[in-house]
Amino acid sequence: MTNDDRWLDDNGEPIDEDHRGLVYDVQTLINRRRALGIFGGVALTSLLAACGVQAEGSTDASATPSATVSATPSPTASATAEASGPLQEVPDETGGPYPGDGSNGVNVLDDSGIVRSDIRSSFGSSSTVAEGVPLTVALTVRDAATGAALAGRGVYLWHCDRDGNYSLYSRGVENENYLRGVQATDANGTVTFTTIYPACYSGRWPHIHFEVYEDVDSAVAAGPIVKTSQIALPAETDQAVYATTGYEQSVQNLSRVSLQSDNVFGDDGGIHQIASMSGSAAEGYTAALTIGV
Repeated sequence: MTNDDRWLDDNGEPIDEDHRGLVYDVQTLINRRRALGIFGGVALTSLLAACGVQAEGSTDASATPSATVSATPSPTASATAEASGPLQEVPDETGGPYPGDGSNGVNVLDDSGIVRSDIRSSFGSSSTVAEGVPLTVALTVRDAATGAALAGRGVYLWHCDRDGNYSLYSRGVENENYLRGVQATDANGTVTFTTIYPACYSGRWPHIHFEVYEDVDSAVAAGPIVKTSQIALPAETDQAVYATTGYEQSVQNLSRVSLQSDNVFGDDGGIHQIASMSGSAAEGYTAALTIGV
């Protein structure tokens, strides 16, 4: 399957990463620039241009900032429940065209089995396991105003597989539901998922989607979403993982995009969304990120 196949709708028309439309794109960008204090007098035409997908081959991956990979777990993966003062609220981002949350044609959240920590396999009628370099995602949710850990929040996390396909939607994996799961944050506000490292597909920087709900009950009932955003994976680990067997297409795709050119992370380089990494491609990685909501 080609990348073009994956981004066509039932009428054969291209699907944009943000299925909610241009109005949502512009409003999200306005909110992000206000939060960062850089909105100023930016014209509407500039906002509309920011919503476009970066053309392939227009950027050099050498411009991409790299992250330090340590041999020990990141401190953010073991955060305490005590308030640590205000922190930057994580930017609102699109859930993309493949959320599986009931907003775009399919809802996996009300399926028995969706509440789980290991999301590598499909559940229900299929037991297919997504292959790839092991990845643990430790996401800590805090109150942006006080820094206090938010325990008991429902977190829905999903991402593409090693081939850049999204279960439930992409051709050939419509009957799979792997790499999707819901959990409740613990007393420290942290939720941990066992998964695999996602691919870099054409037009996007490597990333992981998530939604935060008031609690797990709200998540599985398609209740109000508190926050929709994405985790950016750093260049150094991307390059190490994509040098392994099975990720060959990601090497070429990564060379054509940067954090600055990405249509989601590009307005601020993903500064508040880049995960801290530990581990290795041989043994697997841990990606840790603390977010304010």
